Amino acid sequence: MVDEESYEALEAGLPEETPDTVTLDMLRHSAAHLMASAVVRLFPGAQYDVGPSIEDGFFYNFRLPEGAHFSEDDLARIEEEMKRLAKEKLPYTREVLDREAAKSLFTELHQPFKVDIIDRLPADVAQVTVYRTGEFVDLCRGPHVPDSSWLSAVKLLRVAGVYWRGDEKNEQLQRIYGTAWQTPEELDAYLTRIEEAKKRDHRKLGAELDLFSISEEVGGGLVLWHPKGGVVRQAIEDYWRETHRAAGYDLVYTPHIADRHLWETSGHVSYYAENMFGPMQVEDRLYQLKPMSCPFHIMIYKSHIRSYRELPLRFAELASVYRYERSGVLHGLLRVRGITQDDAHIFCTEDQIDSEIGKCIDFARSMLAAFGFTSLRVYLSTRSESKSAGTEEEWKRAEASLAAQLKEHGLDYVISPGEGAFYGPKIDVMLVDALGREWQCSTIQFDYLNPQRFALDYVAQDGSMKKPVMVHRALLGSIERFMGCLIEHYAGAFPLWLAPVQCRIALVQDDLPEVSTEAGKLVQSLREAGIRVDLDDRPGERMQARIRDAELEKIPYVLTVGKRDVERGDGTYTIRNTRTGTQVSMPVHEFATALAKEIAERALEAGIK
Repeated sequence: MVDEESYEALEAGLPEETPDTVTLDMLRHSAAHLMASAVVRLFPGAQYDVGPSIEDGFFYNFRLPEGAHFSEDDLARIEEEMKRLAKEKLPYTREVLDREAAKSLFTELHQPFKVDIIDRLPADVAQVTVYRTGEFVDLCRGPHVPDSSWLSAVKLLRVAGVYWRGDEKNEQLQRIYGTAWQTPEELDAYLTRIEEAKKRDHRKLGAELDLFSISEEVGGGLVLWHPKGGVVRQAIEDYWRETHRAAGYDLVYTPHIADRHLWETSGHVSYYAENMFGPMQVEDRLYQLKPMSCPFHIMIYKSHIRSYRELPLRFAELASVYRYERSGVLHGLLRVRGITQDDAHIFCTEDQIDSEIGKCIDFARSMLAAFGFTSLRVYLSTRSESKSAGTEEEWKRAEASLAAQLKEHGLDYVISPGEGAFYGPKIDVMLVDALGREWQCSTIQFDYLNPQRFALDYVAQDGSMKKPVMVHRALLGSIERFMGCLIEHYAGAFPLWLAPVQCRIALVQDDLPEVSTEAGKLVQSLREAGIRVDLDDRPGERMQARIRDAELEKIPYVLTVGKRDVERGDGTYTIRNTRTGTQVSMPVHEFATALAKEIAERALEAGIK
């Protein structure tokens, strides 16, 4: 995500490279200007801040006069004005102005945010560029569409509150989000995806399915896992532990706090302080909630002398870490302050590093595939000039190693310049969900720095002391975020092995003792087969209502039992697959065997159609 200051730099700069065709980015940037033009017409005295194109759309930040605020109802008015302006075929006209002339222009227009941007430009910047769209003018690099008639597929989406320049200490502005596409058909398809995403919102489904909650009384960004959510989480963690042990990892446990000196040595205090909670004083020492587990795993490595024969050492932990996320960015399970990170650190020799990175890539792909994610996008994040430690030579060597392994494993990747961690470059593996959205999960990070800072060594084969290389690695990213992703990907209808309740026994007649007795026996036998089962014996409820409720609760299978089933006495019952709406009759022992097989194989599709 680009920060507000980066948007300001894009607005004020001079260079313009006009593409041969109208790109979506150009179209959306032009739509942002058209929206701002409509706003200043409809709301005299409105002041505008930055207004860039973003992924899937655009936004503009505004301050309305006399404490007025946009409402959702205003969006329709603004949109209608945009359509009227589009019909006028207003040209997007570029001008180059001297710095002082631009400042005078925006002063006369009573646009203090623009004056502020100009004032904060470097002293050697003598000129800026502006674009005019009818009566509207703004600082901008461009490029734009030739005229407003190109904007025939635009939709305003929502109003949100934001802090000026992204700083919570500043005043709050209002941001209007919108989207723009090349054709009305593309816009309609996008809006359909948006509606589907709303239905899949993990916060909505998390409450409806009783999986988790977040309470302001507890604190923002701190998750309370309910029993059903706890079942899903345990299934994820059990699989994680099983596969890590099989892959040669040693599972470790570390504290939630440590002496602040540890984070000073690791570099977190210097490079990551804005994401850490403040220190706490205990007796005469400062302690720090851990934002990451790497220093702890380093100290386990350092607990005794290591030999080259022990390497590679792979320490893994489902670690509770705490990060100070600003309240404005907290979002359900996706942005939290209390995080369960599936953290691992590998200590190896220089000769082993390529092999270990390759194994991490394969492990990430197999782990995500087990949960149904086979479509992935990969990014290689390189050194940040302003926020990195270590030598340029080490960074280049590490970046080359990561790139070589991605190529060897047949993975196309995109370079993310300057997005590396402060201690080294990284690979980010983004999974793609059922709606085509990217989710940040797996990360593989190179680190020469911390072995030096913590004076790590191992005894080499020739008896000399050498420094290990360190790899930081997460596969799911965090249990919280991954759970949010799973909920939205499956719309709450988890595969059987993850479903909180895998089967429901539903009574056809709840007033017959023999039916209730039979249902109780079925519950017991299925539980003994390792199946998570419950019983719907609510008095007076109709059969169709019981099935409907099971479907709403996303329970994969419903077994119905009534008087005829008891009288028949052959152990055969009707089984309904709530995903497909189909049903079959089968002996209960065959049903139990089929479910147990589906669970054991961690199948992603229903075994009983």
